[in-house]
Amino acid sequence: MDELISRLMAVSGLNEEQTRKAVGIILAFLEKEGPPTEIGQLMAALPGAQELAAAESGAKGGMLGAIGGLMGGGGGVMALGGQLMGAGLSMGQIQTVSKEMFAVGREKAGEDAMGAIVGAIPGLGQFV
Repeated sequence: MDELISRLMAVSGLNEEQTRKAVGIILAFLEKEGPPTEIGQLMAALPGAQELAAAESGAKGGMLGAIGGLMGGGGGVMALGGQLMGAGLSMGQIQTVSKEMFAVGREKAGEDAMGAIVGAIPGLGQFV
C-alpha cells in the first residue's frame, strides 16, 4: 500500500492523508459496486487495501453524492466524485489518482480483473 500511496502522491500533488483518504474512498466504492471475484483479486493484490476501504465505507459524498442519490441507487460514479471532492480533490486530481490507481491495479491484479471491474461499473471508464 505504501508503494501505491507514494506513486499517487508523486503524480497528484496530494499529501499523504488526502491520498490515503482518496484511495480508501475509491476502494470502498469499488467494493460496493464492482464484481466480487475481481474486487477480491484487487484487494488481495494490494495489501492494506481492505483496511483503507473499511475506513471509508460509511463516508458520504456531500452535495454531489446527494444529487447522485436522487438519481437512484448509491449514485454510482457521480457519488464517488462527490466523495472525492468532499475530501478536497479537484476534478483533475480525481482523474490523475484514478488513472494511476488503475494502472497499479493492472500491474498487481492483472488486466483481466481490472477490465472486468471497469466494464461492470457504468461510467467508470471515463476516469480510468
